[in-house]
Amino acid sequence: MPSTSSGRCDRAEVGWASKGNHLGSDSWAQGLRVNYHWNWAIFWDVSPDGVHTYFQTLLLGTAWTLLTAACAWIVAIALGSFVGVVRTMPFAWAVRFGDCFVELFRNIPLVVQMFLWYFVLPELVPHAFGTWLKQLPDASFYTAVVALGLYMSARVAEQVRSGILSLPRGQRYAGLALGLTLSQTYAYVLLPMAYRIILPPLTSEFLNTIKNSSVALTIGLMELTARARSMQEFSFQVFEAFTAATVIYIAINVVTTFVMRALERRSAVVGYLGSKAQAAER
Repeated sequence: MPSTSSGRCDRAEVGWASKGNHLGSDSWAQGLRVNYHWNWAIFWDVSPDGVHTYFQTLLLGTAWTLLTAACAWIVAIALGSFVGVVRTMPFAWAVRFGDCFVELFRNIPLVVQMFLWYFVLPELVPHAFGTWLKQLPDASFYTAVVALGLYMSARVAEQVRSGILSLPRGQRYAGLALGLTLSQTYAYVLLPMAYRIILPPLTSEFLNTIKNSSVALTIGLMELTARARSMQEFSFQVFEAFTAATVIYIAINVVTTFVMRALERRSAVVGYLGSKAQAAER
C-alpha cells in the first residue's frame, strides 16, 4: 500500500510547479509590458527615404487617402446615380441591368476586386495594352480609384433607388403631365428631392469610402495605413505609428461628418425624415 506522505509530496511538487509556471508567465508578460519603449519623438526622425520625417510621410499618406477617396467618390456618385435611376425606370431590361450591376459589385469583397483589377486585368487584355497598364505611373492609385468607385457605386445606386421610390408616385406623373420628358422629370423633379432625402445615408457611404481606401495598401498604394505600417516596420514603434493613423482617420471623419450635417440641415425637405430629426434636435 503506498504511503500517504509520498502522495502529499507529489501533490505539493505539482502545486509548486504550477505556481512557478504561473509566476513565470506573469513575469514574462510584465517584462513584455515594461520592455516596450515609448518614443513619441520618432515622428521627427528622418524616415528611410532620407528626405521626409515620419510625420511628413504620414501626411503624404493622408493626402493619398483623401485623393483616392475623393476620386472614388466622384466615380461612385456619378455611376451610382445612373444605375439607381435605371433601376426605377419603366423598362424591364434596364431594371435587370441595374440589378445585375448592383449584385455583382456589392457582393464581391473589395480586396478581391482590387486584386482582379490590378493583377488579373492586365493579363486578360491584349499584350500591348496590358504592358501599358503594368508600366503606368501610379497604377495602384488608378486601380484603387476604379475598384473602390465601382464597389461604392453599387451601394450608392441602392440609396438613390430607395430615395426615388420613397417619393409619392404622383410627382412623376405630375412632371410628365406638365409636358416634361422622362429624363427631364428625373432631372428637375425626382432627383433633387431624392438627393435631399438620402443625404444622411450618403454621408455614411462617403465615410465608408474614406475608410475603405485603406484596402489599397494590398496593391501597393502608399496611403495612410500603408505609411503607418511602413513606419512601424522600420522604427519598431508600432503603437506610435498606428495611434497617429487612428487620430488622423478620426479627425478626417469628424470634420466630414460636421460638414455633411450642416449640408443636411440646409437641404432638409419639410415633412420628411430629415426635417423631423432636426426639429427634435432643436
